[in-house]
Amino acid sequence: MTDALTDEALDGPAGTAVFSVVYRTYASQVLGYLTARGVEDPEAAMQEVFLSVLPRLGSVHGGAAGLRTFIFSVAHARMVDDYRRQSRTPAKLPFEPELDRREDSSAETQALERIAPQEVLGLLDALPQDQREVLALRLVAGLTVEQSAEAMGKSEGAVKQLQRRALLKLRELADVKEYLKP
Repeated sequence: MTDALTDEALDGPAGTAVFSVVYRTYASQVLGYLTARGVEDPEAAMQEVFLSVLPRLGSVHGGAAGLRTFIFSVAHARMVDDYRRQSRTPAKLPFEPELDRREDSSAETQALERIAPQEVLGLLDALPQDQREVLALRLVAGLTVEQSAEAMGKSEGAVKQLQRRALLKLRELADVKEYLKP
């Protein structure tokens, strides 16, 4: 702060008091500067500024103006560091599930989407009642294997087997073969 401030004076309670005054005087200004300059985390950067200033308080010359210049030169350096870090960090975008196209539908769903509802009903009529029920619960209602088993009063293994047999039967039917790609 002044030329008379020595390293010995900064050690102990007097040094803590000096730093406390410096922090209270300049912290809000440094925070405002870093915020206005677009630093990503201005509060953390401000703390870094004062952590850098503290050990060098005894070497500052030029009184209050010299101290202010020193503090803001450190703040400017932290701002530049933050800009460099931001330029090397990939942009953070929020996840938007409706734009995520990585999920593929099942082959059965694609086949059923390609044919008209009347054709689906006709194909399902060619299946035994249990197989028709499993496909209705799994594909139309969207139930899980566990939920379908509970609804039908059957085991999960039985539901899986009925679904497998139903899909094999549909593949065999001549009406479906033209919709399925080899």
